[in-house]
Amino acid sequence: MEHIVTVQDAVTAFADFVEPTRAELNAIDAEMPVILADVDLLDAYIITLDRTPTELDERRIRRARRRLLAAHVNQLKSADGRTGGVA
Repeated sequence: MEHIVTVQDAVTAFADFVEPTRAELNAIDAEMPVILADVDLLDAYIITLDRTPTELDERRIRRARRRLLAAHVNQLKSADGRTGGVA
């Protein structure tokens, strides 16, 4: 008969490596405006899923698209400044 054992020791042995590094957290912070703008765009699309989009819905979607594009541009500009002109 084989014994069933837990792998708790094996899992917790790498617990220090499970947490994100400071560089990973900084990368998430740098990308957060794009993530939030993308969520706003998805929210605008979700609102129109069960109905025909009204003029207000279409404006909301256009504004959300513009915010997302602006967030991407700002992210690229900030990345361009950090990497010395690579873009």
